[in-house]
Amino acid sequence: MRKTTDVQTALCPTVERAFEVLGRKWAGLVIRELSSGARHFSELERSIPSVSARMLAERAKELEAEGIVKRTVHTDSPVRVVYELTEKGRALIPVMRGIESWARQWVTTERRARSA
Repeated sequence: MRKTTDVQTALCPTVERAFEVLGRKWAGLVIRELSSGARHFSELERSIPSVSARMLAERAKELEAEGIVKRTVHTDSPVRVVYELTEKGRALIPVMRGIESWARQWVTTERRARSA
């Protein structure tokens, strides 16, 4: 068994930062929803019904600051905000699909656990 202080197992600050960004609540679901293409804010809000508009806007802003999401404001009447993945964000699609596949096989929700 290796020690956690071993150079080979020490946590890289870059990897730690990636898990910090992607591990924020709702971030993965926002990325997942945008993986199929650009969405208006209201479409994102409907596709992730458990998240409040305030939290969704906050998470989208954080993902934009990380260069994962691009936000475009269309100033016609009414004003519309569209979100889409950047090249950096699109590079996460296979990763997110892998996590989704793993989750379907290994993660049980309280509801699924009760019915099993």
